[in-house]
Amino acid sequence: MTTMDSVRLTCVLVLLVVALMGLPALVWGDGGGLQRCDFPAIYNFGDSNSDTGAISAALSEVHIPNGETFFGHPSGRFCDGRLIIDFIAEELKLQYLNAYLDSLGTNFRHGANFATGGSSIIPPGYSPFHLGIQISQFLQFKSRTTALYNQLSSNRKTPPFKSSLPRPKDFSKAIYTFDIGQNDLAYGFQHTTIEQVRLSIPNILTQFSQAVNQLYKEGARVFWVHNSGPIGCLPYNVIYDKSKPGNLDQIGCVKPQNEVAQEFNRQLKDRVFKLRAQLPNAVFTYVDVYSAKYALISNAKSEGFVDPFEFCCGSFYGYHIDCGKKATVNGTIYGNPCHNPSNHISWDGIHYSEAANLWIAKRILNGSLSDTPVSIGEACYHHNNL
Repeated sequence: MTTMDSVRLTCVLVLLVVALMGLPALVWGDGGGLQRCDFPAIYNFGDSNSDTGAISAALSEVHIPNGETFFGHPSGRFCDGRLIIDFIAEELKLQYLNAYLDSLGTNFRHGANFATGGSSIIPPGYSPFHLGIQISQFLQFKSRTTALYNQLSSNRKTPPFKSSLPRPKDFSKAIYTFDIGQNDLAYGFQHTTIEQVRLSIPNILTQFSQAVNQLYKEGARVFWVHNSGPIGCLPYNVIYDKSKPGNLDQIGCVKPQNEVAQEFNRQLKDRVFKLRAQLPNAVFTYVDVYSAKYALISNAKSEGFVDPFEFCCGSFYGYHIDCGKKATVNGTIYGNPCHNPSNHISWDGIHYSEAANLWIAKRILNGSLSDTPVSIGEACYHHNNL
């Protein structure tokens, strides 16, 4: 057998093993790089960092000036424009995700968003829609839409709304994205101690692992997992904690909170590695969003932004007023938004501006801050094959 024959035989055997395991084979594009995965849909789970209309539909409307920069009107997002999940959709050439809880004008052909503002991985928290509820909603969504799609497929006349339903075969080909956990830390900081929050991390991540396992049983195979951002750098937290001596780090963030977030991320990464071993037919990408956000805040001025602890909408100075509301106190009007949101990293003291989300997205979607280091467009390929 010649060397070339040996190479061909090896390639055939590798492709056969990959096929038997149900994993995507490596497909090389014309330029020599991996061919994009062509995900047909995105299913997202998270909190207000990726909520595209759930909390607005279910509990309380997100008011203007939210949405003003890109959409021109409130879009259910806690932002002046697009979120990282929107840039993910753009990168994958899919439509922006509709919230599962939004019943008006929704199209779920290319995925659904179960993220809800205030959500945490485990209860209690700021929202009733913790991750367990979001997974339950997905299970119901998958079951009911599959039954309806199959029922309509057997009809002679296909109603127009069938095109807004997900194709059953797409659930196993979709990418499942997570951006959740920050509120578990925030709620803990407000109601317990730093040390108690640190001790709660294993239990939080056990619930996360259970959620992933449930999705895996339903056919999910590709998972894109964001770690928690530097919660101690949110202007809201800096305002209320900076008076404590020695509490701030070299760039002005609340050091104890960020240390817990980093510990959460270390344990989350370990869980993702364990899930890889337990679910060999799945593909996991762990994304270091923390590093991207901290780098942006550290280099705000050189990147063209104002002081990273200034925010555009709402007020926590002198009088607490949420973005979208106004109040006059002793002749001073609180709540007017700034004129240039794109100059700010923080939109409302808690959430990032569209300009910041775009900056972060550019640095995480190319795979440079991921384990495995692949772009989101190549995230379907098994890490053992890279």
